[in-house]
Amino acid sequence: MLPPSSEARTQAAQRQRLLTKPAGSLGRLEGLGDWVSACQDRCPPAPLTRPRVVVFAGDHGISAHGVSAYPAAVTGQMVANFIRGGAAVNALADAVGASVRVVDIAVDGDTDPSVSTHKVRQSSGSIDREDALSQAEVLAAIDAGRAIADEEVDGGADLLIAGDMGIGNTTPATALVAALTDTEPVAAVGRGTGVDDAGWIRKTAAIRDAMRRARPLLKDPVALLRVAGGADIAAMAGFLAQAAHRRTPVVLDGLVVTAAALVAEESARGAREWWIAGHRSTEPAHSIALRHLRMEPLLELDMRLGEGSGALVALHLVHSAIATLSGMSTFDDAGVSTDTPALSTD
Repeated sequence: MLPPSSEARTQAAQRQRLLTKPAGSLGRLEGLGDWVSACQDRCPPAPLTRPRVVVFAGDHGISAHGVSAYPAAVTGQMVANFIRGGAAVNALADAVGASVRVVDIAVDGDTDPSVSTHKVRQSSGSIDREDALSQAEVLAAIDAGRAIADEEVDGGADLLIAGDMGIGNTTPATALVAALTDTEPVAAVGRGTGVDDAGWIRKTAAIRDAMRRARPLLKDPVALLRVAGGADIAAMAGFLAQAAHRRTPVVLDGLVVTAAALVAEESARGAREWWIAGHRSTEPAHSIALRHLRMEPLLELDMRLGEGSGALVALHLVHSAIATLSGMSTFDDAGVSTDTPALSTD
Protein backbone atom coordinates (compact mmCIF):
# COMPACT_ATOMS: atom_id res chain seq x y z
CA MET A 1 0.00 0.00 0.00
CA LEU A 2 1.55 3.30 -1.08
CA PRO A 3 1.44 5.94 1.67
CA PRO A 4 0.41 9.58 1.24
CA SER A 5 3.12 11.83 -0.21
CA SER A 6 5.88 12.53 2.33
CA GLU A 7 7.19 15.32 0.09
CA ALA A 8 3.86 17.17 0.09
CA ARG A 9 3.57 16.65 3.85
CA THR A 10 7.01 18.19 4.35
CA GLN A 11 6.14 21.13 2.10
CA ALA A 12 2.94 21.68 4.07
CA ALA A 13 4.77 21.63 7.39
CA GLN A 14 7.27 24.15 6.03
CA ARG A 15 4.47 26.38 4.75
CA GLN A 16 2.79 26.27 8.18
CA ARG A 17 5.88 27.94 9.64
CA LEU A 18 5.70 30.76 7.06
CA LEU A 19 2.05 31.70 7.66
CA THR A 20 1.10 34.78 9.64
CA LYS A 21 0.74 33.09 13.01
CA PRO A 22 3.03 31.85 15.75
CA ALA A 23 4.41 28.40 14.97
CA GLY A 24 2.06 25.69 16.15
CA SER A 25 -0.63 28.15 17.25
CA LEU A 26 -3.38 26.34 15.30
CA GLY A 27 -2.59 23.13 17.16
CA ARG A 28 -3.80 19.90 15.62
CA LEU A 29 -5.41 21.83 12.77
CA GLU A 30 -1.91 22.23 11.34
CA GLY A 31 -1.17 18.52 11.32
CA LEU A 32 -4.57 17.89 9.78
CA GLY A 33 -3.76 20.28 6.94
CA ASP A 34 -0.41 18.56 6.44
CA TRP A 35 -2.21 15.19 6.18
CA VAL A 36 -4.64 16.52 3.55
CA SER A 37 -1.71 17.90 1.55
CA ALA A 38 -0.01 14.51 1.73
CA CYS A 39 -3.16 12.72 0.56
CA GLN A 40 -3.66 15.16 -2.32
CA ASP A 41 0.08 15.20 -3.12
CA ARG A 42 0.03 18.98 -3.39
CA CYS A 43 0.77 22.01 -1.25
CA PRO A 44 -1.21 23.99 -0.52
CA PRO A 45 -4.13 21.55 -0.61
CA ALA A 46 -7.16 22.15 -2.79
CA PRO A 47 -10.59 22.74 -1.23
CA LEU A 48 -12.80 19.65 -1.10
CA THR A 49 -15.41 19.80 -3.84
CA ARG A 50 -17.14 16.43 -3.50
CA PRO A 51 -16.90 14.80 -0.07
CA ARG A 52 -19.13 11.76 -0.09
CA VAL A 53 -20.78 9.66 2.63
CA VAL A 54 -21.74 6.06 1.93
CA VAL A 55 -24.01 4.49 4.54
CA PHE A 56 -23.75 0.70 4.61
CA ALA A 57 -27.01 -0.85 5.83
CA GLY A 58 -27.36 -4.39 7.09
CA ASP A 59 -29.15 -6.43 9.72
CA HIS A 60 -27.68 -9.04 12.03
CA GLY A 61 -29.29 -12.22 13.31
CA ILE A 62 -28.02 -11.51 16.80
CA SER A 63 -30.55 -8.67 17.09
CA ALA A 64 -33.28 -11.30 17.57
CA HIS A 65 -31.67 -12.34 20.86
CA GLY A 66 -32.20 -9.22 22.96
CA VAL A 67 -28.96 -7.30 22.40
CA SER A 68 -30.56 -4.10 21.11
CA ALA A 69 -33.16 -1.64 22.35
CA TYR A 70 -34.76 -1.46 18.89
CA PRO A 71 -36.32 -4.07 16.57
CA ALA A 72 -34.60 -5.07 13.32
CA ALA A 73 -37.42 -3.52 11.27
CA VAL A 74 -35.94 -0.10 12.06
CA THR A 75 -33.04 -0.70 9.65
CA GLY A 76 -35.24 -0.84 6.56
CA GLN A 77 -37.30 2.08 7.80
CA MET A 78 -34.16 4.16 8.28
CA VAL A 79 -32.94 3.28 4.78
CA ALA A 80 -36.13 4.83 3.45
CA ASN A 81 -35.51 7.85 5.69
CA PHE A 82 -31.98 8.26 4.26
CA ILE A 83 -33.39 8.16 0.74
CA ARG A 84 -35.94 10.86 1.65
CA GLY A 85 -33.20 12.99 3.20
CA GLY A 86 -34.68 13.04 6.69
CA ALA A 87 -31.91 11.49 8.80
CA ALA A 88 -29.17 13.09 10.88
CA VAL A 89 -26.58 12.12 8.28
CA ASN A 90 -28.50 14.05 5.62
CA ALA A 91 -28.75 17.20 7.73
CA LEU A 92 -25.10 17.06 8.79
CA ALA A 93 -23.93 16.38 5.24
CA ASP A 94 -25.84 19.41 3.97
CA ALA A 95 -24.09 21.54 6.59
CA VAL A 96 -20.60 20.64 5.34
CA GLY A 97 -21.20 20.36 1.60
CA ALA A 98 -21.18 16.56 1.45
CA SER A 99 -23.58 14.23 -0.32
CA VAL A 100 -25.05 10.95 0.94
CA ARG A 101 -25.48 7.56 -0.63
CA VAL A 102 -27.05 4.57 1.13
CA VAL A 103 -26.41 0.99 0.06
CA ASP A 104 -28.39 -2.05 1.22
CA ILE A 105 -25.85 -4.80 1.82
CA ALA A 106 -27.87 -7.08 4.11
CA VAL A 107 -31.12 -5.46 5.23
CA ASP A 108 -33.62 -8.07 6.44
CA GLY A 109 -36.25 -7.20 3.86
CA ASP A 110 -36.70 -5.52 0.52
CA THR A 111 -35.54 -1.96 -0.05
CA ASP A 112 -35.72 0.44 -2.96
CA PRO A 113 -34.01 -1.08 -6.02
CA SER A 114 -31.89 2.07 -6.31
CA VAL A 115 -29.96 1.12 -3.15
CA SER A 116 -29.93 -2.67 -3.34
CA THR A 117 -27.70 -3.28 -6.37
CA HIS A 118 -24.91 -4.63 -4.15
CA LYS A 119 -27.11 -6.60 -1.75
CA VAL A 120 -25.45 -9.82 -0.55
CA ARG A 121 -28.22 -11.40 1.55
CA GLN A 122 -31.06 -10.60 3.93
CA SER A 123 -29.50 -10.26 7.40
CA SER A 124 -26.21 -11.79 8.47
CA GLY A 125 -26.20 -14.82 10.75
CA SER A 126 -26.34 -14.75 14.55
CA ILE A 127 -22.63 -14.81 15.35
CA ASP A 128 -22.97 -16.36 18.81
CA ARG A 129 -24.17 -19.65 17.31
CA GLU A 130 -23.50 -19.61 13.56
CA ASP A 131 -21.26 -18.01 10.95
CA ALA A 132 -22.32 -14.55 9.87
CA LEU A 133 -21.76 -15.42 6.20
CA SER A 134 -20.77 -18.18 3.84
CA GLN A 135 -17.40 -18.02 2.10
CA ALA A 136 -19.04 -16.89 -1.13
CA GLU A 137 -21.03 -14.21 0.71
CA VAL A 138 -18.08 -12.70 2.57
CA LEU A 139 -16.10 -12.44 -0.66
CA ALA A 140 -19.12 -10.89 -2.40
CA ALA A 141 -19.49 -8.33 0.41
CA ILE A 142 -15.81 -7.33 0.32
CA ASP A 143 -15.97 -7.04 -3.46
CA ALA A 144 -19.12 -4.90 -3.14
CA GLY A 145 -17.30 -2.50 -0.82
CA ARG A 146 -14.38 -2.24 -3.21
CA ALA A 147 -16.69 -1.65 -6.16
CA ILE A 148 -18.58 1.06 -4.26
CA ALA A 149 -15.32 2.85 -3.44
CA ASP A 150 -14.32 2.68 -7.11
CA GLU A 151 -17.71 4.05 -8.17
CA GLU A 152 -17.37 6.99 -5.80
CA VAL A 153 -13.76 7.84 -6.67
CA ASP A 154 -14.45 7.47 -10.39
CA GLY A 155 -17.44 9.76 -9.89
CA GLY A 156 -15.22 12.52 -8.51
CA ALA A 157 -15.28 12.00 -4.73
CA ASP A 158 -12.24 13.68 -3.15
CA LEU A 159 -12.91 12.49 0.42
CA LEU A 160 -14.95 9.52 1.62
CA ILE A 161 -16.84 8.72 4.80
CA ALA A 162 -18.32 5.32 5.60
CA GLY A 163 -21.45 5.28 7.72
CA ASP A 164 -23.34 2.37 9.23
CA MET A 165 -26.98 1.53 9.80
CA GLY A 166 -28.06 -1.76 11.28
CA ILE A 167 -29.83 -2.79 14.45
CA GLY A 168 -27.51 -5.01 16.48
CA ASN A 169 -24.39 -4.06 14.52
CA THR A 170 -22.37 -2.98 17.56
CA THR A 171 -22.39 -6.61 18.73
CA PRO A 172 -20.34 -8.04 15.82
CA ALA A 173 -18.27 -4.84 15.72
CA THR A 174 -17.35 -5.25 19.39
CA ALA A 175 -16.65 -8.95 18.90
CA LEU A 176 -14.20 -8.13 16.09
CA VAL A 177 -12.44 -5.41 18.07
CA ALA A 178 -12.18 -7.50 21.23
CA ALA A 179 -10.90 -10.51 19.30
CA LEU A 180 -8.25 -8.58 17.36
CA THR A 181 -7.03 -6.66 20.42
CA ASP A 182 -7.25 -9.57 22.91
CA THR A 183 -9.69 -7.67 25.13
CA GLU A 184 -12.10 -9.28 27.59
CA PRO A 185 -15.74 -8.82 26.51
CA VAL A 186 -16.74 -7.06 29.75
CA ALA A 187 -14.16 -4.35 29.05
CA ALA A 188 -15.33 -3.80 25.48
CA VAL A 189 -19.12 -4.04 25.56
CA GLY A 190 -21.15 -0.84 25.54
CA ARG A 191 -24.85 0.00 25.57
CA GLY A 192 -25.25 0.37 21.81
CA THR A 193 -28.63 1.93 21.14
CA GLY A 194 -29.32 2.02 24.87
CA VAL A 195 -29.91 -1.52 26.18
CA ASP A 196 -30.72 -2.03 29.85
CA ASP A 197 -28.63 -4.12 32.25
CA ALA A 198 -30.25 -7.39 31.19
CA GLY A 199 -29.62 -6.53 27.55
CA TRP A 200 -25.99 -5.68 28.32
CA ILE A 201 -25.54 -9.10 29.95
CA ARG A 202 -27.05 -10.84 26.92
CA LYS A 203 -24.86 -8.79 24.59
CA THR A 204 -21.73 -9.61 26.59
CA ALA A 205 -22.53 -13.32 26.52
CA ALA A 206 -23.16 -13.22 22.77
CA ILE A 207 -19.83 -11.48 22.16
CA ARG A 208 -18.03 -13.97 24.40
CA ASP A 209 -19.49 -16.86 22.41
CA ALA A 210 -18.65 -15.19 19.07
CA MET A 211 -15.08 -14.58 20.20
CA ARG A 212 -14.70 -18.22 21.16
CA ARG A 213 -15.74 -19.21 17.65
CA ALA A 214 -13.47 -16.58 16.08
CA ARG A 215 -10.33 -17.26 18.13
CA PRO A 216 -8.72 -19.72 15.67
CA LEU A 217 -9.15 -17.24 12.80
CA LEU A 218 -7.37 -14.13 14.08
CA LYS A 219 -4.65 -14.33 11.41
CA ASP A 220 -7.21 -14.57 8.59
CA PRO A 221 -9.19 -11.31 8.20
CA VAL A 222 -11.58 -12.72 5.61
CA ALA A 223 -12.41 -15.75 7.73
CA LEU A 224 -12.86 -13.51 10.76
CA LEU A 225 -15.42 -11.40 8.89
CA ARG A 226 -17.16 -14.55 7.69
CA VAL A 227 -17.54 -16.03 11.17
CA ALA A 228 -17.89 -13.04 13.51
CA GLY A 229 -18.62 -10.02 11.32
CA GLY A 230 -21.40 -9.49 8.82
CA ALA A 231 -22.02 -8.48 5.23
CA ASP A 232 -22.19 -4.75 5.97
CA ILE A 233 -18.97 -4.76 8.02
CA ALA A 234 -17.19 -6.84 5.37
CA ALA A 235 -18.32 -4.38 2.70
CA MET A 236 -17.05 -1.45 4.79
CA ALA A 237 -13.68 -3.19 5.21
CA GLY A 238 -13.42 -3.59 1.43
CA PHE A 239 -14.51 0.02 0.93
CA LEU A 240 -11.90 1.42 3.34
CA ALA A 241 -9.06 -0.66 1.92
CA GLN A 242 -9.97 0.27 -1.64
CA ALA A 243 -10.22 3.97 -0.79
CA ALA A 244 -6.62 3.77 0.42
CA HIS A 245 -5.62 1.88 -2.72
CA ARG A 246 -7.22 4.68 -4.76
CA ARG A 247 -5.29 7.27 -2.72
CA THR A 248 -8.46 8.89 -1.40
CA PRO A 249 -8.62 10.24 2.17
CA VAL A 250 -11.22 8.89 4.56
CA VAL A 251 -12.69 10.26 7.79
CA LEU A 252 -13.62 7.33 10.04
CA ASP A 253 -16.83 7.44 12.05
CA GLY A 254 -17.69 5.43 15.16
CA LEU A 255 -17.36 1.88 16.49
CA VAL A 256 -18.81 -0.11 13.59
CA VAL A 257 -16.79 1.68 10.91
CA THR A 258 -13.63 1.58 13.02
CA ALA A 259 -14.08 -2.16 13.59
CA ALA A 260 -14.20 -2.56 9.82
CA ALA A 261 -11.09 -0.37 9.57
CA LEU A 262 -9.29 -2.60 12.08
CA VAL A 263 -9.93 -5.64 9.87
CA ALA A 264 -9.08 -3.71 6.70
CA GLU A 265 -5.70 -2.72 8.13
CA GLU A 266 -5.03 -6.38 8.94
CA SER A 267 -5.60 -7.30 5.29
CA ALA A 268 -4.11 -4.18 3.65
CA ARG A 269 -1.23 -2.98 5.80
CA GLY A 270 -0.65 0.75 5.56
CA ALA A 271 -4.23 1.62 4.61
CA ARG A 272 -4.59 3.45 7.94
CA GLU A 273 -2.29 6.21 6.66
CA TRP A 274 -5.15 7.35 4.42
CA TRP A 275 -7.65 7.58 7.30
CA ILE A 276 -8.23 9.94 10.18
CA ALA A 277 -10.52 9.32 13.16
CA GLY A 278 -13.34 11.84 13.15
CA HIS A 279 -14.49 11.34 16.73
CA ARG A 280 -14.52 9.07 19.75
CA SER A 281 -17.90 7.51 20.50
CA THR A 282 -19.12 6.45 23.92
CA GLU A 283 -18.69 2.76 23.05
CA PRO A 284 -15.71 1.31 24.98
CA ALA A 285 -14.67 -0.84 22.02
CA HIS A 286 -14.25 2.27 19.89
CA SER A 287 -11.50 3.63 22.14
CA ILE A 288 -9.85 0.19 22.14
CA ALA A 289 -9.89 0.07 18.33
CA LEU A 290 -8.55 3.62 18.00
CA ARG A 291 -5.68 2.80 20.36
CA HIS A 292 -4.84 -0.29 18.33
CA LEU A 293 -4.82 1.78 15.12
CA ARG A 294 -2.73 4.47 16.88
CA MET A 295 -5.28 7.15 16.04
CA GLU A 296 -6.23 10.20 18.07
CA PRO A 297 -9.78 11.33 17.23
CA LEU A 298 -10.44 14.92 16.22
CA LEU A 299 -13.54 15.28 18.40
CA GLU A 300 -15.03 13.83 21.56
CA LEU A 301 -18.70 14.79 21.78
CA ASP A 302 -20.24 11.68 23.39
CA MET A 303 -21.87 10.77 20.08
CA ARG A 304 -23.00 7.20 19.36
CA LEU A 305 -25.43 7.47 16.47
CA GLY A 306 -23.42 6.03 13.61
CA GLU A 307 -24.56 6.84 10.06
CA GLY A 308 -21.31 8.76 9.52
CA SER A 309 -22.58 11.53 11.79
CA GLY A 310 -19.45 12.01 13.91
CA ALA A 311 -17.20 11.99 10.86
CA LEU A 312 -19.34 14.68 9.24
CA VAL A 313 -19.06 16.94 12.27
CA ALA A 314 -15.28 16.46 12.09
CA LEU A 315 -15.35 17.34 8.38
CA HIS A 316 -15.80 20.96 9.46
CA LEU A 317 -12.28 20.74 10.87
CA VAL A 318 -10.90 19.28 7.64
CA HIS A 319 -12.37 22.19 5.70
CA SER A 320 -10.85 24.60 8.24
CA ALA A 321 -7.42 22.95 8.04
CA ILE A 322 -7.43 23.28 4.26
CA ALA A 323 -8.64 26.89 4.40
CA THR A 324 -5.93 28.04 6.80
CA LEU A 325 -3.09 26.23 5.03
CA SER A 326 -4.12 27.40 1.57
CA GLY A 327 -5.75 30.76 2.28
CA MET A 328 -3.56 32.48 4.85
CA SER A 329 -0.82 34.88 3.78
CA THR A 330 2.82 34.22 4.52
CA PHE A 331 4.81 36.73 6.55
CA ASP A 332 6.53 37.92 3.37
CA ASP A 333 3.28 38.25 1.41
CA ALA A 334 1.64 40.25 4.19
CA GLY A 335 4.67 42.34 4.99
CA VAL A 336 4.54 41.22 8.60
CA SER A 337 7.74 41.01 10.61
CA THR A 338 8.34 37.65 12.25
CA ASP A 339 9.44 39.33 15.49
CA THR A 340 6.53 41.75 15.81
CA PRO A 341 4.95 41.80 19.30
CA ALA A 342 1.55 42.02 17.62
CA LEU A 343 1.69 38.28 17.03
CA SER A 344 0.48 36.46 20.08
CA THR A 345 -0.74 33.02 21.02
CA ASP A 346 -3.47 34.54 23.19
